[in-house]
Amino acid sequence: MTEVSSLTGRLLVATPALADPNFDRAVVLLLDYDEEGSLGVVLNRPTPVGVRDILGSWAGLTGEPDVVFQGGPVSLDSALGVAVIPGDEGPLGWRRVHGAIGLVDLETPPELLGPALGSLRIFAGYAGWGPGQLEGELGEGAWYVVESEPGDVSSPRPENLWRAVLRRQRSELAMIATYPDDPSLN
Repeated sequence: MTEVSSLTGRLLVATPALADPNFDRAVVLLLDYDEEGSLGVVLNRPTPVGVRDILGSWAGLTGEPDVVFQGGPVSLDSALGVAVIPGDEGPLGWRRVHGAIGLVDLETPPELLGPALGSLRIFAGYAGWGPGQLEGELGEGAWYVVESEPGDVSSPRPENLWRAVLRRQRSELAMIATYPDDPSLN
């Protein structure tokens, strides 16, 4: 069994067999993982809604595409900011999750964080699991667990992130990246 704290900051990559449509080919960044449950955001679900339409003061600080991402099926009316901030010290209003990746307090004035940001993504909602639920899904083979990279948060081509994350693995997982969207057409 993986040590409890070791999944925070890692990616959950949906296996082709995962049947839940909310997570079809999803890449989830785990922001919190402990005995009380898990919380993450889906990195590759852009919406057509612009950041300017929801959180206008943050719009100039987000990368391309400058849209809100659907972080998961839970609490779609709430917003989370995930940012990459290089260096050892993060500014006020930012909490380190893993490496250079952290959570932004969207109540903080953007001008305080703006100069420090390497990249920023805004997510509507999140993916959540109760105690033991994610472990059960991992045991069933629903997810691959891999290391995250700061560029995953701000990928300019989020529609390709599932394949890109799998392709960079130094194992048989790299071959999964070629799995067809519809295997029945093979």
